[in-house]
Parts: sequence; C-alpha cells; structure tokens
Amino acid sequence: MVDRNVDIEERHVEKKSDSSLVASTFIKYAAYIIIFFGALYFLVTYVFPKF
Repeated sequence: MVDRNVDIEERHVEKKSDSSLVASTFIKYAAYIIIFFGALYFLVTYVFPKF
C-alpha cells in the first residue's frame, strides 16, 4: 500500500437551545393572557352592571 495523505474534515455539530426565543415566546403569550383577563375584568366590572 502506498501511503496516502488524506485530509479528513471533522465536524462537531452542537444542538443549541435558544433560550431567548423561548423567553420571548413566553412573554408574548403571558401578555396575551393578561390582556384577555384585563378585558374580562373590564366587562364584569363596568359593562355587566349597566344591564
């Protein structure tokens, strides 16, 4: 066998979890829930007693 000079490229793939994306999604849905309950509170407190 003849000695061959073969360059082998090694790749290390790391799965990265983007915690900032998870946090921003949580904040977005938490804001939706707060707005929903705020609108519900407004309806119960100010609109329903008028009937």
